[in-house]
Amino acid sequence: MEKPKVKKPAKASAAKRKVSRRKALTAYPHEELTEIFRRFKVQRPEPKGELEHVNAFTLLVAVVLSAQATDAGVNKATRGLFAVADTPEKMFALGEEKVGEYIRTIGLWRNKAKNVIALSKALIDEHGGEVPGERDLLTKLPGVGRKTANVVLNMAFGQPTMAVDTHILRIGNRIMLAPGKTPDAVEAALMKVIPEEYLFHAHHWLILHGRYVCKSRKPDCEACVIADLCKAPEKTTDIPAPLVPIADEQAA
Repeated sequence: MEKPKVKKPAKASAAKRKVSRRKALTAYPHEELTEIFRRFKVQRPEPKGELEHVNAFTLLVAVVLSAQATDAGVNKATRGLFAVADTPEKMFALGEEKVGEYIRTIGLWRNKAKNVIALSKALIDEHGGEVPGERDLLTKLPGVGRKTANVVLNMAFGQPTMAVDTHILRIGNRIMLAPGKTPDAVEAALMKVIPEEYLFHAHHWLILHGRYVCKSRKPDCEACVIADLCKAPEKTTDIPAPLVPIADEQAA
């Protein structure tokens, strides 16, 4: 006697699998994600990083120096430094001791001065004095990690990257935009869930949002443009997000 055939469950469609993956990566459906970043765009149509620089090399140095330091503090120290050394050759010629004198007000300045000289030499010896536009090559430079490489690739080379700093790591978890235990996990999730048309500027929007609105100790929920959409358990207000002026929407 033949055994009755067991009907296998139908495979989920590609669309359903995509939705399922998104739900695992973020608490927001696609429509809400699109609206969140649309509002960020209206608020800041052309967001820019706050580290002062004049070219890809000085940007790279500034980002390396910004670890465990404020952008304002780095800018204050690098204005004089970049005025005399805006290329790897000029920086290497200054030497570690002289570079240290310029950046002495920045935390961990001794080690950072050593890294700046070492990465300048590596750029001269291995890349003809040019900053490479590839992540693997950037992260091989002294003092350059994945976050630093992502900032340089985005700002100097126009690539859509996600540099996860403390602000983005906090926001990703706090508002459940892309929960993750590590910066790499949050980066991977954000790169998958952020709508493609907003991906290029997303890293700056999130950093600025974390720095000035969704702050570490006390989020300013009343000033938040996504307050009505936010799913943070500790959200302090249920008021609707501020209305965006029509003129600003048209300008964006």
